Amino acid sequence: MSGLGKIFGKGKKAKAPTPQEAIQKLRETEEVLVKKQEFLEQKIQQELVSAKKHGTKNKRAALQALKRKKRYEQQLAQIDGTLSTIEFQREALENATTNTEVLKTMSDAARAMKEAHQHMDIDKVDDLMAEITEQQDIAQQISDAISKPVGFGDDVDEDELLAELEEMEQEDLDKELLNVGEPTPELPSVPASRLPTVPASKVPATPALEDDDDEDMKQLAAWVS
Repeated sequence: MSGLGKIFGKGKKAKAPTPQEAIQKLRETEEVLVKKQEFLEQKIQQELVSAKKHGTKNKRAALQALKRKKRYEQQLAQIDGTLSTIEFQREALENATTNTEVLKTMSDAARAMKEAHQHMDIDKVDDLMAEITEQQDIAQQISDAISKPVGFGDDVDEDELLAELEEMEQEDLDKELLNVGEPTPELPSVPASRLPTVPASKVPATPALEDDDDEDMKQLAAWVS
């Protein structure tokens, strides 16, 4: 192989780097160019200061400083263009890598879904859902049957009971109306004068219950007459 072939890499083809390796290499190149950018900006400022320092006193030195400043500015412009190209390439490579990963993930998900559905039969799924619905209906019927009251009173007509209750209330109302129409019997008036007192000597010490009643009747008869 000739020397030129070795220089330009026309010999054995090298293995292509992975997208991650290429992205990392581009980032490293960007860092180097940014540092060179900062260096050139400092040099431009230094030459500008030198040109102002010499001014018209030493025109030759001032012109040389301005020439170097111009050369640095040209290099800085070239680096700016190179950085823009590298950034665009890196971003494009990152997007391509992201798209590749997304497509790979989607492809894996599609295969997994296909594998999951491989052992499923839509007819069996429909039968299973119908069976589940049927069992739910049965469970609801059982719950309704259990919660229904059982025992005395199931065959009683509530309307008949209400009618009987209204009839009883009407009877009570009729009785009250009849009682309002009847005259109220007059009670005997209480005498205004005091009853005559009986001497204590005439009252037996321990009279029987019948004797007390007779004595009271005698006193009442004496008072009335």
